[in-house]
Amino acid sequence: MEYPKSLQPLPKDATKVYKGFIFEIWQWQQKMFDGTIKTFEKAKRNPSVGVFPVTADNKIVLTIQSQPSMDPFISLIGGVTDDGEDVKDSAERELLEEAGLRANRIDFWYSIQPVTKIEWPIYIFIARDCQVVAKQNLDSGEKIELKYVNWDEFLEVVKQDNFRDTEISLKFLKAMQIEGEIEKIKKFIFPKI
Repeated sequence: MEYPKSLQPLPKDATKVYKGFIFEIWQWQQKMFDGTIKTFEKAKRNPSVGVFPVTADNKIVLTIQSQPSMDPFISLIGGVTDDGEDVKDSAERELLEEAGLRANRIDFWYSIQPVTKIEWPIYIFIARDCQVVAKQNLDSGEKIELKYVNWDEFLEVVKQDNFRDTEISLKFLKAMQIEGEIEKIKKFIFPKI
């Protein structure tokens, strides 16, 4: 699996100065171009996963979510990896918890490091031939309704302001601007079509 490289990995002499429930804050002394020394800082958190579930009849499964202190939004299935959890295992767990789905196969698609001052890799997976095997097992702060859409409907969803997965939107919107690129993505997601 191809893991993203942090844009600026933590230096060996970095010191953890804070640990919260989600974030750690690290600091180190950095020599500047003029020879002066300044304190630099970076946040760090567990990786996240996004799962692009596809059913045997080529429907894409999205979530319509409500969470405390947030406006309702549409997104892929996903979440944060548990301490020490492999990202693929996390993707399988989130798929089961949030949708009650199990995939015939889960393939790594790509990964990103969205913010330079936060070490926070995100791994995107395609979950193929998904089928319902259980009831949802949601966290106390989640209300999730599943929405099954076809390809064309999904392409409209990524344009909406309430679609929360901006890295997916950006990937698809860029592909729509390059001739033949959106068809390559479609072929990767739906190899049998």
